[in-house]
Amino acid sequence: MRRFAPLAGPVALLALAGLWGSFLTNARAIEFENALIFASIVIAIYVFVGNSGVLSFGQIGFFLVGAYAAGELSIPPDTKASILPKVFPVISDHSVGNFWSLVIAALAGGIFAFVVGIPLMRLSGLAAGIATFAVLEITQNILGNWEKIGPGPLTLSTVPQTTDLWQATIGAIAVACVAFGYQLTPLGRKLRATREDPFAAQAAGIDVHRQRLWAFTLSGALAGFAGGLFIHFQSTITTDVALDYTFLTLAMLVVGGSRCLLGAVVGALVVSGLDSFLSDAEQDAVSWLHVGAGTSSVTVAAFMALVLVFLPQGLTGGRELAIPRALLPGGRSGSEPARTDGPPPA
Repeated sequence: MRRFAPLAGPVALLALAGLWGSFLTNARAIEFENALIFASIVIAIYVFVGNSGVLSFGQIGFFLVGAYAAGELSIPPDTKASILPKVFPVISDHSVGNFWSLVIAALAGGIFAFVVGIPLMRLSGLAAGIATFAVLEITQNILGNWEKIGPGPLTLSTVPQTTDLWQATIGAIAVACVAFGYQLTPLGRKLRATREDPFAAQAAGIDVHRQRLWAFTLSGALAGFAGGLFIHFQSTITTDVALDYTFLTLAMLVVGGSRCLLGAVVGALVVSGLDSFLSDAEQDAVSWLHVGAGTSSVTVAAFMALVLVFLPQGLTGGRELAIPRALLPGGRSGSEPARTDGPPPA
């Protein structure tokens, strides 16, 4: 029971966000849907960055791959002739439903991450960051120009809108559960060992490249899944969002705390809430606060800088939410664990 207790915090926050949004107007509910989808993306980034300690800018590339795969394959075939006139027949002649489009999005993101991760996961530090940024740029240019796999420079549109508040909530919770489950596996523990001391981990027989590659692949699959949720929420997408979303999601992870799952969720929800509030203020939707255009971006950047200065481990301090021992089955208050056999300590 105690082993799974840290999952309660992230799941409770995501479920509360979904429940809260269901009582609000449609406009506000959309903001909650957006926050939950971004939480899925940030959790996907956390799976690799948080557990390995290696900075990666490539996850939004896998997000785009998943979004385009899910979107193109869920558009009805009779509509594709005008939107995707030059794509391969396997795309133009087939269409799938919501569920299978999300599965394909996850597979596309994971496979792409695995392929590019084979050489890249041998890098660390600044070299890894630059290489993954190059992958993001290459992915953006291929998706934005190769008309055999997409609309080219045009916007991918008319995708069925099937991601409602509940699908966004369940999807985010599912991503959180997968990320937490990975932490508990030997793969997750070995990867965190390489994060703390890669040379000691190698000396202990841990293959650093292999452990990073597994996490990078899982992170890519989850990012692709989040891309599928996103395209079924927005109905349209262009590759122009790549850089904005890359820095926004990394900011969310840093603000919440990059080394724990709770930090990924808290950062995504807090920054999304702040951004939504300031965006409303820019559009004069907040009666008592009127700010100029661009204020939301500046404020989010300043907020992240303040968190880095005063809370280097993020809002959560890099710690998961612990449930008091007294509230667990068989638990009791105090610092000593409950004893089930033998005499009490002297």
